[in-house]
Amino acid sequence: MKIDTNIGGSIDGTGGGELGVLADQLRTAEKLGFDGVWSTEVSRDPFLPLLLAADRSSTLQIGTAVAVAFARSPMTTAAVSYDLNTFSNGRFVLGLGSQIRAHIERRFGMPWSAPAERMAEYIRALHAIWHSWETGEKLDFRGEHYHHTLMTPMFCPEPNPYGRPRVMVAAVGPKMTAVAAKMADGLLIHGFTTRRYLSEVTVPIVEAGLSERRWARDSFSTVYPGLVITGDTEERYARAVDQVRRQIAFYGATPAYRAVLDLHGWGDLHTEFHRLSRRGDWATMTGLIDDDVLDTFAVSGAPDAVGRRIVERFAGLVDRFTLYTPYPLDDLARAAIIEGVRAVR
Repeated sequence: MKIDTNIGGSIDGTGGGELGVLADQLRTAEKLGFDGVWSTEVSRDPFLPLLLAADRSSTLQIGTAVAVAFARSPMTTAAVSYDLNTFSNGRFVLGLGSQIRAHIERRFGMPWSAPAERMAEYIRALHAIWHSWETGEKLDFRGEHYHHTLMTPMFCPEPNPYGRPRVMVAAVGPKMTAVAAKMADGLLIHGFTTRRYLSEVTVPIVEAGLSERRWARDSFSTVYPGLVITGDTEERYARAVDQVRRQIAFYGATPAYRAVLDLHGWGDLHTEFHRLSRRGDWATMTGLIDDDVLDTFAVSGAPDAVGRRIVERFAGLVDRFTLYTPYPLDDLARAAIIEGVRAVR
C-alpha cells in the first residue's frame, strides 16, 4: 500500500493558495516520504498546483482528486491533462468526478444529465481526442452529450513521449463504480466509505468490470482518501475528532451517499442529516455522530499507531491510501504515520 497526501486545497485543513505555501507542501511531501500528491477541486483549481508539483519533484506521482468533469469540455480537460503528463514525465493521473446536480447546474452553470452514462461518454471522448493527437487520424467523436469533429494541425499538440495520462474515476454508487472498472485505469474511492462497503459492494463490482474487459487486477489502481483521527496531544486529538465528526455529518446528508449508511443500518441517520442540513443546523448534525459511526468511517489512534491500523483495515482492498485529515496535522505526526504504514507493508 502506497501513501499519499493532498496539496493546494482545504481537505487537509491547510490553505495552499500561495506559491510559497505550495512549494513548502511539496518539499515536505518528499522529505517525509509520501509516494504521491493529489490536488482537489474544493476551494481552488485542481490542475494549477500540479504544474508546480511537476516542476519541483521528479519522483512524486501527481494527480487530481478530483477535477469536476461535467464543468469542463472534454477538449479542455484533454489538453491540460496531456500537458501535465508531458511536464511531469508521465507521472500525472487525471482523476475525474461527476459532482452532484446542484453544483453542476447552480455553481458551474452547466447542464446535468444521468452521471454514470455521461461519465462513460466523457472518457470515450478524451480517448478519441488523445488518439487523434497521437496518430494524426481525423477526429470524429459523436456522442449523446459531446461532439468533437474538428482538429486542425495548428491545434494538435506535438507527440507526447509519455503517452496519454491515466484516467481514474471517483465513485460511491454501483453505476459509477462499474464505469470506472469498465472504462478507466483506476477508481478514486470516496472518503465517505467503510471497509464493509468496500468489501461487500465496491470490490465485487470492480472485479466484475475488470473480468468483462479482461484486465488483470494489478493493471487497475484503487485510491482511497481515508479519514484519519490522530494528534500528539489531548487537545489536538479532540480537535481532530470534532472535525472528522463534522465531515462525516456533511457527507451523510448527501442523498448520493446514503447507500453507505443503509448498508450499516443507518439510513434513518441520513434522513435526519438531510433535514437538518436544509436548516443549516450543522452543530446538531455533528452531535449525531456517535462513537460507533465515527470508528466505522475513520481510522483513529496515536500517530505512531494509526499507520499500522490503516494497513490492517484496508490492506488488500486499496492500492493507495491518501491521508484525509480535515484539520492541520504537523510533520512529526505525518512522518510517524508513514513509518507505521511502511513498517507493515
